Amino acid sequence: MFFGNDRNALRRYYCDIWSRHRNGEPLDALGTQIARVIAEHPEYHALLEATDAAVEAEYTPEQGEANPFLHMGMHLAIREQAATDRPAGIAAVHARLAARLGPLEAEHQMMECLGTALWEAGRSGHDPDEAAYLECLKRL
Repeated sequence: MFFGNDRNALRRYYCDIWSRHRNGEPLDALGTQIARVIAEHPEYHALLEATDAAVEAEYTPEQGEANPFLHMGMHLAIREQAATDRPAGIAAVHARLAARLGPLEAEHQMMECLGTALWEAGRSGHDPDEAAYLECLKRL
């Protein structure tokens, strides 16, 4: 499923996945991954159960509130990176951190590096610097 820049469609998809999961409906592979991430974040359940509010919510740095959709998406990205070992070496970093902190907290720590890599890429107009990203991860 590809959402492009349609923020609202992506948010509705997360809400739909959560509803289908709660109702015991079958999910495809991506839906199963999303439902797992949502289940690990009970602080987002009420939001995802109020679809219209979830779609319309704004998350700005000035509000001091993290964007739950970005947060969950970063979990998915890190899990995919670890599963495919891209960039090379990230699977070992993930495993090391997960053994020390638990998988969820390991990913929370890794998000800082991922966020920095994405911000730098956006600022420079280039692809993320995988070497710098991996180096940041190795320092955790």
